Amino acid sequence: MSEGLALHWRLIEQRYKLVGVECKNCGRRFFPQRPLCPVCRRKGKINKIEYSGEGTVYAHTTVHVPPTGFDYQKPYVLGIIKLKEGPLIMAQIVDCRPEEVEIGKKVRMVFRKITSDGDKGVICYGYKFKLV
Repeated sequence: MSEGLALHWRLIEQRYKLVGVECKNCGRRFFPQRPLCPVCRRKGKINKIEYSGEGTVYAHTTVHVPPTGFDYQKPYVLGIIKLKEGPLIMAQIVDCRPEEVEIGKKVRMVFRKITSDGDKGVICYGYKFKLV
């Protein structure tokens, strides 16, 4: 059963890659993926694009009172990252002290554990960001 879950997880690429879209009509890029360009609407031609994972801190905050299941991570930093290719994305910034994070600092995407379901349950992974 766990092999089937792992395969299912790998088939959903946006869980482990930064996959968005680009409108070939207006050139705007979006994350996450969407079926229509919100500017061009049905006139837009949407193409899938994989982002580099490089960017800068656009805004950030430190979470001192996390939701249930994330107590072991506190305090942790949530940031809005401006990807090198343009879109903004919200993600956790890891492997640093909260006071090290500043607007404009460079970051890159890393693949990390998000949650786990009990001692022997499924581990969910996803993207986070790390200071460069």
